[in-house]
Amino acid sequence: MSLNDPQWGRGGGSGDSGDGRRRRPDGQEGPPDLEELWRELNRRLGGLFGVGGGGPGDSGSELWRAALAVAAVLAAILIIWMSTGFYIVQEGQVAVVTTFGRFDSITGAGFRWRAPWPIQSHEVVDVFQQREIEVGTKARSADRLKEALMLTDDENIVDMQFKVQYRIKSGPDGARDFVFGSRFAPDGDPALVVTQTAESAMREVVGHRKMDSVLYESRQQIADEVRSRMQDMLDRYDTGIMISAVAIQNAQPPEQVQAAFIDAVQAGQDRQRQINEGQAYANDVVPRARGTASRLIQEAEGYRTKTVETAQGDATRFRQVLSEYVKAPAVTRERLYLDTMQQIFASTTKVLVDTRSSSPLLYLPLDKLLQQAGEGAAHGPAAAGSGTGAGGGKDSGTDSRGREAAGDRDRESR
Repeated sequence: MSLNDPQWGRGGGSGDSGDGRRRRPDGQEGPPDLEELWRELNRRLGGLFGVGGGGPGDSGSELWRAALAVAAVLAAILIIWMSTGFYIVQEGQVAVVTTFGRFDSITGAGFRWRAPWPIQSHEVVDVFQQREIEVGTKARSADRLKEALMLTDDENIVDMQFKVQYRIKSGPDGARDFVFGSRFAPDGDPALVVTQTAESAMREVVGHRKMDSVLYESRQQIADEVRSRMQDMLDRYDTGIMISAVAIQNAQPPEQVQAAFIDAVQAGQDRQRQINEGQAYANDVVPRARGTASRLIQEAEGYRTKTVETAQGDATRFRQVLSEYVKAPAVTRERLYLDTMQQIFASTTKVLVDTRSSSPLLYLPLDKLLQQAGEGAAHGPAAAGSGTGAGGGKDSGTDSRGREAAGDRDRESR
């Protein structure tokens, strides 16, 4: 029978089937009788709560029993519903309680209660847990190349693999921002926010550096700069996340060009090594050459000074001799003769004694004379060579003695 049948649910009919349904005159079952179903429900609830059933005509008692049963069911449902508001917060965790989706309070560790859903809800957050995400590593093989390949400032591609450690900021604001900030994350996962932020910050930092700097020189500086930029971006969006550390695990050229890049790096290293060797050789040779040149210049300057001074001294002596010769030519010639003879006899082993004006007893220290003659013969060639180079073939010592003898003769003649 259709629900639009006017006889559906009415007491009138040809007869009951015993199960609350009425039979039509054609023998088919009709729709159930609602009054009979209601009376059957009341009888069963009354039996369940220990209330005796009344007669068929006692409709007031049946309604009372039905109301009592419904109230008991509703009370049980209410108790069960209120019990869903109890929750437990473990040590080291906090619970963010919201009322109709709006932030209400932060609860600490312990056994807690809140208004049941949908009035209030809570989310437990571990504020001391150290979380970690990986970018560009083999653990994320599906999107590894998409995350890892980055462009440097000199238009080279580098494969960056790094890890980021983070945790929730301390204080109620950190947990609140973490819960509400994660709602705007893809799929509500805060780790995706950290991953995208880390990838963006790393691309920005790598894009301002040369490839050699990224691969060999400034990894720690890059990690520190990435951590700082990530923290700025996360704070700007109030995510409640604090970046603990950024660790670069590997930085290398792409696998397709890695062999060629290694050859280029080795060539650059060989070039730098040869430059260093040439610089070291230059640092060894140039100072020595400069020292030798300075020494030669100083020796030449000394020789020049010595030659000029010697020539000036000889010229002065000759002028003095000339002035004396003009005054007394005979005396000067005799004095020159005696000086010359003194120089000659000083270099010989012969001893001349004037016996006419000396005593018969004459002490001659022959051993000393012979020794002095031997030393004079030994130093004669060296003295002659130096005299020739400095004063035109005359010994400077002999010249000094000659000047002293000339001075003595001048004093005697006066």
